[in-house]
Amino acid sequence: MPFQFDLIKQDSFTAARLGKMITTHGMVHTPAFMPVGTQGTVKSMLPEEIKKCGAEIILGNTYHLYLRPGHETIKKLGGLHRFMNWPDPILTDSGGFQVYSLGALRKITPDGVMFRSHIDGSKHFLSPQKAIEIQEALGADIMMCLDECTPYPSTLSQTAESLALTVKWADLCRQAKTSVDQALFGIVQGGTYLNLRKQAVEQAVPLCFDGYALGGVSVGEPKEIMYEITDSIAPLLPVNKPRYLMGVGTPEDIVFGVSCGIDMFDCVIPTRCARHGLLFTNSEKIVIKNSRWREDSNPLDETCDCYTCKNYSRAYLRHLYIAGEILAMVLNTIHNVRYYMLLMEQIRAALKEDCFLEFKNYFLNK
Repeated sequence: MPFQFDLIKQDSFTAARLGKMITTHGMVHTPAFMPVGTQGTVKSMLPEEIKKCGAEIILGNTYHLYLRPGHETIKKLGGLHRFMNWPDPILTDSGGFQVYSLGALRKITPDGVMFRSHIDGSKHFLSPQKAIEIQEALGADIMMCLDECTPYPSTLSQTAESLALTVKWADLCRQAKTSVDQALFGIVQGGTYLNLRKQAVEQAVPLCFDGYALGGVSVGEPKEIMYEITDSIAPLLPVNKPRYLMGVGTPEDIVFGVSCGIDMFDCVIPTRCARHGLLFTNSEKIVIKNSRWREDSNPLDETCDCYTCKNYSRAYLRHLYIAGEILAMVLNTIHNVRYYMLLMEQIRAALKEDCFLEFKNYFLNK
């Protein structure tokens, strides 16, 4: 089934949008948050629990799955959906950010990136064509073009050179794509320079991708700059295509991004924070190891309907975390992921009811 995006409603007072994406493996209502399943798993969660939390799409990582167990192995075993027992949509990133994160272990060339595996030091070459080959083998519903993630800070000339490479690779990815059932998103880079970001949009839109992402944010720049980029560039992207803000973010980042017209988000924050005992609630952020929760018989959040909040107290969750029990990570992650899914549900409901601006102001002030 060819990828399809339907814009259902545009907010009257902000750039926020309500929509839906149709993929081979199901429908995704937008705005949407994608839990990160880097190595074919959302850490410490069963696929059934991810589904119960309300997630309609998750993210897999091209770099990690290429290195281990290998895209050809996954293809032989029926593709990533069957391999990890997740029947719903999957987006795979291109691996560009992970390669960027390797620092001295990688070398960028006009044709791709030479890098050494962080696992065993073996040498590999990731080209735009290879990135598409891997993602097609994985069977992702949405694939991402290989890009060069511009570090912060970078000079104007460095950023312009990086952007030129990203645009070249985007065209090569488009040419390499063979599957009609898998969508391909382009990535808008340009660092912190709005003129380069606008240039990137002008160069990416004629390539007619199925969707467009803002990349190279949340890489160390001040949050105010990330907000300025999002607010200025998102409205320039095609109205009839989904818009994806990569690697973002906190709940307040998401609400702000939606108000700018962003449709898709992903971030490791809910799962990583859960493993480190930081839990999101509608009243406060809870550091579960703190002694104040030692005898607290209340659920984490009385307004939350997740399995954790229905069955366990703050005192028990603190006990598990202090004792180093694996169950602490499981229960904490279930709650944080459900918190994010509830947030997206509230955002979509506010858009349906024409009260998103009120919701945004209330949430950010809270």
